[in-house]
Amino acid sequence: MTDRFARQRDLVPQETLSELMITVIGVGAIGRQVVLQLAAIGARRLQLVDFDVVDESNVTTQGYRQADIGKPKTTAMAVAIREIDPSIELETIEDRFRPTQSLGQAIFCCVDSIAARAAIWRAVAGRSEFWADGRMLGEVMRILVAADEASRVHYSQTLFAPSEAQQGTCTSRSTIYTANIAAGLLLHQFTRWLRGIPVDQETSLNLLAGELNVK
Repeated sequence: MTDRFARQRDLVPQETLSELMITVIGVGAIGRQVVLQLAAIGARRLQLVDFDVVDESNVTTQGYRQADIGKPKTTAMAVAIREIDPSIELETIEDRFRPTQSLGQAIFCCVDSIAARAAIWRAVAGRSEFWADGRMLGEVMRILVAADEASRVHYSQTLFAPSEAQQGTCTSRSTIYTANIAAGLLLHQFTRWLRGIPVDQETSLNLLAGELNVK
């Protein structure tokens, strides 16, 4: 048999990856793409948290299939994951995030409001080794990572009051190509962390303006 990971071996350390439980909170536009990419690169244990069901708009903007409409997103994701790798240990939680939930060492926060992000961060800030948050509106995306004390402080400062947020949620203006790019940037930071390479605490990309900023 060929080694399915041969072409990424120098970029994604499989032994380190296999030891982690990875939690993805929110499997909408960015979250779905994050999960699919995690499954493809060899994640062994995944936990998905989402209360929502698939609707028609999710087919075009999030990549769900027509047959998924009306199903819980976690159920549809479970099918997609098993098609990639049926040996992945998978836990699905069809509910909103609860502070009492047991989470993985690596957490991807892919929810669509600042208020939800802030509530989740308050509950898990001291429990996560790697935290990544993907935000987007239209063709603008912002990737935030907290993996050490300095980046945790920086992340906390990005949780402004909901009244100060740009009007509209992440899902109000959305395209699947923006979600895919945002997910790829999140996974890039994750694999840097796996390799012991310092992560960028913030990456902003405006596709229309062609502007990229990294901190």
